[in-house]
Amino acid sequence: MKYRPSRRTRRLAISTAVVLALAGANGPWLYRFSTERYHEYKINQPDYKAANGHWSFLDIPSEFRINTIHAALLHTGKVLLVAGSGNNQKNFDAKSFRSVLWDPKANTFKDIHTPKDMFCAGHTQLPDGKLLIAGGTKRYEKLEGDVTKAGGLMIVHNEDPDKPITLPAGTRFKGRDNGKTFISKDPVLVEKATRVFDKNTGAFLHNNAGLGRIYVEAEKTGKKYETGTEDNYRIAGLTGTDKRNVYGIAQKLALDKKDFQGIREAFEFDPVAEKYIPVDPMKEARWYPTLTTLEDGKVLALSGLDEIGQIVPGKDEIYDPKTKEWEYTGIVRKFPTYPAVFLLNNGKLFYSGSNAGYGPADVGRDPGVWDLSTNKFKKIPGLSDPDQMETSATVRLPPAQDDRFMVIGGGGVGESERSSEKSRLVDLRKKNPEFTDGASLSEGTRYPSASLLPDDSLLVTGGSSDYRGRSDSNVLQARLYDAKTDTYKRVADPAVGRNYHSGSVLLPDGRVMIFGSDSLFSDKANTRPGVFEQRVEIYTPPYLYRDFRPELTAGPKRIKRGGTGMFTTQHASKITSAKLMRPSAVTHVTDTDQRTIALELEKSADGITVTVPKSRALVPAGWYMLFVTDEKGTPSEGMWVEVP
Repeated sequence: MKYRPSRRTRRLAISTAVVLALAGANGPWLYRFSTERYHEYKINQPDYKAANGHWSFLDIPSEFRINTIHAALLHTGKVLLVAGSGNNQKNFDAKSFRSVLWDPKANTFKDIHTPKDMFCAGHTQLPDGKLLIAGGTKRYEKLEGDVTKAGGLMIVHNEDPDKPITLPAGTRFKGRDNGKTFISKDPVLVEKATRVFDKNTGAFLHNNAGLGRIYVEAEKTGKKYETGTEDNYRIAGLTGTDKRNVYGIAQKLALDKKDFQGIREAFEFDPVAEKYIPVDPMKEARWYPTLTTLEDGKVLALSGLDEIGQIVPGKDEIYDPKTKEWEYTGIVRKFPTYPAVFLLNNGKLFYSGSNAGYGPADVGRDPGVWDLSTNKFKKIPGLSDPDQMETSATVRLPPAQDDRFMVIGGGGVGESERSSEKSRLVDLRKKNPEFTDGASLSEGTRYPSASLLPDDSLLVTGGSSDYRGRSDSNVLQARLYDAKTDTYKRVADPAVGRNYHSGSVLLPDGRVMIFGSDSLFSDKANTRPGVFEQRVEIYTPPYLYRDFRPELTAGPKRIKRGGTGMFTTQHASKITSAKLMRPSAVTHVTDTDQRTIALELEKSADGITVTVPKSRALVPAGWYMLFVTDEKGTPSEGMWVEVP
């Protein structure tokens, strides 16, 4: 049959030709208009979409538009979008905290009651399909100049070996030498002292004071209430031996910048009931923490800023989904905030060096393999730009069986202008693994979003070449990465720049949603404040513009580890691979849940049988999307399967 273009296509082609003809006679403005019109025409052509994919905007009703900071795909197929206060202090002061649940199939939205400010919390998928979300914001930062009362960290000492002591909020600390009074903002538990004995004789040597950390502010406003480098403080209201045993020591208490402060609260989000359920609070307050699922289904909480705005001092803790309680690991290891820490196939942990920024430039930034049971940490050498790992993205390349990782982009510590175009590769199956440089992006890119696709490619999109998109530096490009050939292919460009507070999530139908962006400024001259990007874009990859797509029609909802599952399909002869993909839980381009697990595949006349690997570290308990693909890599829709 002879092809006949539609009326719309003919009208668009004619109008484009007319505009192009007029452009020569009517100057640059018309040329720009015509170029944009032609570009719009081009990117909507079937051949272009088949080669490059296509971007579109998600139509979100105004009442559901939020400053999305976190996003997680749930086993119901819906996506939880979390703003909390959304990096907006007015919302924080008004206790206006938001979460929205989006159903991609029905394209409907629902407000979710959000009990605490989950802005900059951590999250991960739990074995039963719930989402654990922990930490968030207790206080917004105060910039130098906005601080009216001198304040900072007070270390409370308790030299009594027989009992701990709790000091209530409002406790007054008076300097022994400076005479200035500071008041605590929260209660603090100060552990009892520990007795130290001689290892050889058993003789008592001395007591090591128990310590507590608390944020204090001056009783009065003004610069004259700042203090020197270190002072000793008496504590008002103490009597008897407590008056002698308990005291405070503080470094300089000043009017300088005060960082964000974290909270201890933790919740499980129930995808079926569609609500947050409070669980035992963490031992440590955390803002910007990472939550990583372990081999046994428990969850490790790492790093973050605590209730006084300082990096949690290496006190890592573990959540047990069965008891809903947290316990310290008993070991200490320090990381900068949002460290990219992944579970490996041998049960150990891999820290890639990717992080979100807060923390000393020389502490906890070296990548390596960490044995949590012994606290041994083996550094991995080979990074060609180790000082530009901040705001980079780390992805476990498919299949997960290979334990190969890629670290993409990144930049210098803090508000540095430096950014990296590199992709660093490491194979952790090797006896002595080292990083090597892989294919490069076209320019330095901080905050790149990276989503694994069911055809085993990787979508890398967004980011900016400068800190928080400064100087109009957003990278309006998208690429598909092929791990087998270590090559990037440029595909359709997104319409919206994405930098800080952005991320991407693979949907069960094979599309990818990308959300967020929080530019520091909205103009190249850096004179106008930025506006949070509430629009959400959807990328439809090239594989969804092909004529054929395999389909699974039925199968088990549950497959044991090491077990098999038979799925019916009319396309068994065309299916060449099967895989489980763990759903994303992403924030600040950090997603430690994402992984693709290759499955053994057998075909019959009317179906396929897949076998799930036996390793619990490779296949942590939980819900997965089962995808099958044909010889071209065209995927089916994901079918939800639980691995208990």
